[in-house]
Order: sequence, then structure tokens, then C-alpha cells
Amino acid sequence: MSLKLAARAKVPPFIVMDVMSAAAAREAAGERVVHLEVGQPATGLPRGAREKLARVLETERLGYTVAVGIPPLRARIARHYRDVHGLDVSPDRILVTVGSSGAFQLAFLGAFAAGDRVGIAAPGYPAYRHLLKALGVEAVTLPVGPETRYQPTLAVLEQHGGRLDGVIVASPSNPTGTVMPPDDLWALAAHCDAEGIRLISDEIYHGITYGEPALSAVGLTDNALVINSFSKYFSMTGWRLGWLVAPVEMVRPLECLAQNMFISAPTLSQHAGLLAMDCEEELQENVARYARNRALLLAELPGAGFDRLAPADGAFYLYADVSRLTNDSQDFCRRMLAETGVAATPGLDFDAEQGHRFVRFSFAGSTEDMAEAARRLKAWGK
Repeated sequence: MSLKLAARAKVPPFIVMDVMSAAAAREAAGERVVHLEVGQPATGLPRGAREKLARVLETERLGYTVAVGIPPLRARIARHYRDVHGLDVSPDRILVTVGSSGAFQLAFLGAFAAGDRVGIAAPGYPAYRHLLKALGVEAVTLPVGPETRYQPTLAVLEQHGGRLDGVIVASPSNPTGTVMPPDDLWALAAHCDAEGIRLISDEIYHGITYGEPALSAVGLTDNALVINSFSKYFSMTGWRLGWLVAPVEMVRPLECLAQNMFISAPTLSQHAGLLAMDCEEELQENVARYARNRALLLAELPGAGFDRLAPADGAFYLYADVSRLTNDSQDFCRRMLAETGVAATPGLDFDAEQGHRFVRFSFAGSTEDMAEAARRLKAWGK
């Protein structure tokens, strides 16, 4: 007799993780893979933080912390908003989380009830819709394209016309790397406040831009749930550390959820994050490398047939329209890995309707890997 599997568990896979598995199998067979599939910096915890972390291991018990995070880290994050954005944010509004993934879970649980409707851009980060589905919340697709820089602007919401309880904006975005212009973000935040729509701002790629810095929703409204992470700019993917800036009235309910779901973020990771925030020079060197990688791929990929790219204002992704090469991005990426050893992510991970026409390349790796990937893809395209 087979037992029941809950409907909430039946979410689609995160396809990039399947691509990583296929790439790992190829590497295990002795083949070299050039990784452009996953948004993971080639660097790890900044050197300056690593050098000091041994002292933490010697002096700290590293037991549980309070659910909202150690006070020095919350205070340092508040200082980050003051230094970078010129914003005064009380540390009391900041919850340290188990990665941005934990922050999204808390935000969705605290803001939405089963049956609510939340607008998400397509293409967009797949875990949004998968988590919402698991919670019984309807993820309402907001198709976006070049005309709005792949962002869910107020005009996009007005075209949709249906009732929304929430909307998610990511700037810079995954998979396109586009940044929402400040006026558009201001207009969206004002509309959400006026209509009683909960704005959730995904800011995990803040700090990684190639022009003007991205605007934080923290300075636009007190009603938004603003999420950030140590994974991208701070180069700490495996440490599973993020944070959430919450409206004052939501802090205690979210804290109670965190207590029951996670107890606390990993203690060593919290100390590492505190140290990493003071490694600005090294972190800026990482961003300079991403900029070089971006420039290299923008120059070389058109020669391999990838000449229709979303404007990569930030993050470390190029989103390529490959409809002139294939109508099946998943099969295309399988063949690319098998025939060139270059791993990339099919657009179907980010857009169930149009993703068969797109491929995402990550340039978070080394510049040498970007050059090698370009060489292989140009040879493949001939």
C-alpha cells in the first residue's frame, strides 16, 4: 500500500541543480566542464574574513543564537544601509536568516495566506513560484520583455488588471541581470502602498552593478519586505546566510516563525558574515572581475551565434534569446554540455511559457573560464 505524498511537495525541479548534476557526472568521468550554469562566485569567503575567523573558533562556543541573529551582525547590516544607501534602518527591523531562501520562506509565510495571489515576473527566479505553490499561494505570471527591461513595472501590473495581494521585484534580476530604473521602482512602491499590495524586493545582487547602483526599496516604503544575501556580493554561497528587513509590525511574528522553523542561522556563518562586511576592497575586486567577464562575453558570444542578449546592468548573468538556434532550450543545453563541455541553464527554469527560446549564461567564474567557454562555443557554432 503506497502512502500519500502531499500536494505541496509536488513542485517542479530547480533545473539548474539538475544541470549541475549532469556537469558533475561529466567531470567524474574525467572530462573538463566550464561552468556557466550556476550563479556562484568563483571566490569564497574573503581572505580578510578567513584570517580572522580562526579566532572566532577559538573563543566562541558557537551554540544557538537568538532567532533574529547576533546583535553585532544586525547592527553592521544597519550600518551597511547607512554607508551604501544613506538610509537609517533600525537593527530591530533586521532578521538574519538561513540564506535568502530562508528569508523568502519567512516573508511568504508572514505576508500571504493560502489562496492569495502574488505577481512574479516571467522570466524570473523559479523558487518564487515553487515556494508560493507549496504554500497554496497563486503565483500570477507577469510576462515581461525588452520593452520594460524585463522588469514588472507599474505599467505591467496595470496591463494585468487582476487583483494582487503581493508582487515580487528583483533588481538586479535573475536571470536577466537588468536593474529597474529608480523612477519605475518608486512608482511601483507607491502603487503597492496605495492598493494594499505587499511589495517583496529581492536585492540579493545589490553591490554587483555596472553603471548606477541599484535602489533599495528600504528607502521607498516602510511596508516592503526587503531580502538580501551574503551569497552573491559577499561571495558566501555555502555559508547559507541572508537577511530580511521587515515592517515593524511584522518583526515579532516573523521572529516566532524563524524560532520554530530554523531556530537560528548558522552561528559560525553569522560571525563570518560580520567579518566579510569589512572586506570592501577585496569584494570590489570581485565586482571588477565580473565586469571583465561580462565585457569578454558580450564581445565574444555574438560570434558563437548568441547575439540577442538582455541588457546585463547587474548581477552576473547574460540571458540569451536562442530562438534562431533552437526551439528547445533544455535539449540545447544538454547538447552544449555533451558536445562542448560548457554548462549553461535553459530558460525553462525561469519562464515556463517562453523559456524554451532562452539560455542563461553565468559569468560569476574566473575570466580564464569565460575565455575558454567563448572559444569552445565559437568552435561549436561553426
